[in-house]
Amino acid sequence: MPELLNKYNIPVPRYTSYPTVPYWNEKIDTAQWQPVFREQFQRTNGSKGISLYIHLPFCESLCTYCGCNKKITRNHSVEAVYIEAVLQEWKQYRALMEDTPLIREIHLGGGTPTFFSPSNLYRLMHTILADATVHPDHSFSIEGHPGNTTKEHLETLYQLGFRRISYGVQDNDPVVQRAINRIQPFEQVATATAMARAIGYTSINFDLIYGLPFQTVESMQRTILQCISLQPERIAFYSYAHVPWTSRGQRLFDEHDLPAADLKMALYQLGKQLFTTHQYQDIGMDHFALPGDDLYKAWQEGSLHRNFMGYTTQRSGLLLGLGVSAISDAGKAFTQNSKSLQEYYTHLQRGQLPVEKGYFLTKEDELFRRYILDISCRGTTWFTPVYHHLLETYTFPELARLQADGLVEFDTHQVTVTETGRNFLRNICRAFDLHLLRQQSLSQQPVFSKAV
Repeated sequence: MPELLNKYNIPVPRYTSYPTVPYWNEKIDTAQWQPVFREQFQRTNGSKGISLYIHLPFCESLCTYCGCNKKITRNHSVEAVYIEAVLQEWKQYRALMEDTPLIREIHLGGGTPTFFSPSNLYRLMHTILADATVHPDHSFSIEGHPGNTTKEHLETLYQLGFRRISYGVQDNDPVVQRAINRIQPFEQVATATAMARAIGYTSINFDLIYGLPFQTVESMQRTILQCISLQPERIAFYSYAHVPWTSRGQRLFDEHDLPAADLKMALYQLGKQLFTTHQYQDIGMDHFALPGDDLYKAWQEGSLHRNFMGYTTQRSGLLLGLGVSAISDAGKAFTQNSKSLQEYYTHLQRGQLPVEKGYFLTKEDELFRRYILDISCRGTTWFTPVYHHLLETYTFPELARLQADGLVEFDTHQVTVTETGRNFLRNICRAFDLHLLRQQSLSQQPVFSKAV
């Protein structure tokens, strides 16, 4: 395993979309996007419903590891202005829907969603839900900061149907926390977790990161065992993605303080060993879940799905992203909103959808997207005769190398991920990434973080 981890520790996308964002067009025709959105809504709303992702970008302080789109401020007067803008955007999309939306999934992400007051979060969600129907099998979730998530936050969202919360723990070690400017004693995590459970939340996730400055095997073990002691239903164990060319905050600490490659691999192996020893099941691509959690059940049943929020139990067919930098997925097209807050506001003030970049999938893209989703969610996929020549040219040579290392078993009809291969899902998905493979011989600046 150490040899394989070292061999496959190369820059690889996380495959929350295909094609991946770097291959999207920098400008997109809104007039072309609207009918695609409307058609997909009509196709999926009546049966599966739709998913909403709402990006809430504000944070009171900068966490230097973070690669998310965020706005640092302590001025909470920005809340009302931003919520009004998101509701304007919702109103524009609502005009494209001929029926009442059936909402199956909502995720509030950031930034720090709990930067917003409970009353403002209530206004946002109540306004949207008042003009919609909630699917009986819905899943509503929020990302919370253990340091500022209050009982009132949790009670307000619970009343609106939220039952899942993800806490950004990252690391409990004080030295690491100071390096990444994320100060939150473990006691805050324990208190926030206990509050959520007491109110009735049924699924709690902890985000943990390995590869941060000053992490050691000993400090990582303490963090993981402390977190496991609280028994969160899910744990996302992410590799720190060092991409200072896109995330300026990552330039604020010395790269020499990052764990060397062999230590980072040891941290990954330690984490996986501790999780599995304590009954957490490896779902794939950084995600672990207890056997009673819905995510594990979906993985067992083969109904798992993956989108921009990571793994999910819901597969609505339409993901609408609201807010600055939010991404939408209409099956045959992706769009991303303006990343600049001012540009986002300006589009809405002009009565325009704030979409900026995106991509319209070709038939080839749609098929290879299915292959990647099958691999990442079910660990196997069947090949179709369509575009078989592309499989032979690009994919099969990659699969042959993966098979030689015991990561997959394949023939001209099917590929299946082995137990060892489940540690390398990103690398296996890469074998179907025609956009990347066609350009792999070109010399260019790295775009993606490394696999480990």
